[in-house]
Amino acid sequence: MMKLTLIQDQAIQALMAGIVGAETFDRIFAGLRFDNLEGTMLYAFAMNEEAASDIEDSYSPYIAAVASQVLNRQVDVVVVMPKVLQ
Repeated sequence: MMKLTLIQDQAIQALMAGIVGAETFDRIFAGLRFDNLEGTMLYAFAMNEEAASDIEDSYSPYIAAVASQVLNRQVDVVVVMPKVLQ
């Protein structure tokens, strides 16, 4: 398991903000934290269950592509959980 650094987390967030735009990023991605990579699965924590579900369902492929570039490792699956399960 690889724990992401703050810099890696923020780099993924910044690139995603550029992809989805400021309004969507502020509405859906606010409070999102990319936490760790286990194999090819990236784990993240969102503000609540609704945001976690929306991010995972709608943006997983984009996050996987961005994270693969930032981490220089293959990311195939993005699992987003609400912070209450952290």
